[in-house]
Amino acid sequence: MASTNDLKNGLVLNLDGQLWSVVNFQHVKPGKGGAFVRTTLKNVLSGKVVDKTFNAGVKVDTANVDRREMTYLYNDGTDYVFMDPDTYDQVGVSAEVVGDAANYMLENSQVVVARHEGNPLYVELPASVELDVQHTDPGVQGDRSTGGTKPATLETGAEIQVPLFLNTGDKVKVDPRDGRYLGRVSTK
Repeated sequence: MASTNDLKNGLVLNLDGQLWSVVNFQHVKPGKGGAFVRTTLKNVLSGKVVDKTFNAGVKVDTANVDRREMTYLYNDGTDYVFMDPDTYDQVGVSAEVVGDAANYMLENSQVVVARHEGNPLYVELPASVELDVQHTDPGVQGDRSTGGTKPATLETGAEIQVPLFLNTGDKVKVDPRDGRYLGRVSTK
């Protein structure tokens, strides 16, 4: 249990049997009436985002979420297998829990696996990942000045939009949260 005064971003709350992560919070002390805390909460499992207001000082139930850095090993067809580098324990995580992160994970990459009471909740990738462009059509000479984009298939099979000057074999930096192209990685 914690007070609403102890809320911080990333804290996981157990409300009505569901786990909610605090995305944003703001303590408000109006000129008239009691203080309150305005929060934005994200459902850990479904990703649904809601706004909720708590009176200041109210007790809220916090959930114990174990976030560990793990190494992605392989996909065995149904589960993605991760290994704890400290204990060498292997954990299978279903494709539903991994979600879109699978499009940007390479074998032996470092990720954060969050678990609650032994059950995997979600897989969190770094803010950016570096991947090779497996295939993209060549850019047309006259199109370069327009700043347009073209589709490119990455080595993981994900398809993203990249600038026209990129070619097959280039290494790119991608934001795994939304699949946005962030830049080309120098190979020097």
